[in-house]
Amino acid sequence: MTEPAAVVQGEPVPKNRVDAFLETVPERPLRGAGLHSSAAPPRGATSHDGESVNHRHYAALSAPARAERQRRRWATQVVVADELARRAVAERGLPPVAEASPTQLLAVAENDVADLGSIVAAALTHSPAARTLLTELEAEQHIPEEAVQDYYDRNRDRFLTPDALRRGVDPFGRRAAPADFLPYEQAREGIARDLRRAAGRRAFFAWFDQARADVVYAAGHEHPGDPTHPDHEHRH
Repeated sequence: MTEPAAVVQGEPVPKNRVDAFLETVPERPLRGAGLHSSAAPPRGATSHDGESVNHRHYAALSAPARAERQRRRWATQVVVADELARRAVAERGLPPVAEASPTQLLAVAENDVADLGSIVAAALTHSPAARTLLTELEAEQHIPEEAVQDYYDRNRDRFLTPDALRRGVDPFGRRAAPADFLPYEQAREGIARDLRRAAGRRAFFAWFDQARADVVYAAGHEHPGDPTHPDHEHRH
């Protein structure tokens, strides 16, 4: 076995898993890779040797070398997410899932990157276990009727009928009539589904942050947003 890129719950995650994943990713994997708030470094995360990167060594690297270093650190997070998700699926007694493909080219929708952050978006694309876990977390979410009704009341512009849209009806104006809006009974199921999906994603973020809190990373594989490193990248 090659040297570990990280250690998860006492078990090594080999560097060759990160290498295999990188083979599926373009050189510039995703715009803003690792820079979304949902991809923030877990609190208490440490490198393998517990020391920060030597800044003088970093300064000596060429721009391409620095970019590749960040790319590898980003990829490590995606592989760690797959490993943690596979463990979570097993712990929950869910049916076994296929392993993440080491050869399938990674293709992540830009909207998902914007909504989820590139690490989580890539993990959900790459890892069947992560998708299974997200589906399970979504199913666990209870959305109160009051929350659905409140969303409908506060977002009237989203429920204008096609005819009202053609007529340019102001959904918040005095001239808007009840007939200009899709009835609550018809909108309710879609609203509840969207709210449950959003709650499931929040639950996934919370799980991921907690699950990786004790992961130990080898030097050069730390989170790309780790502020103890001179090239950290973490923007909102």
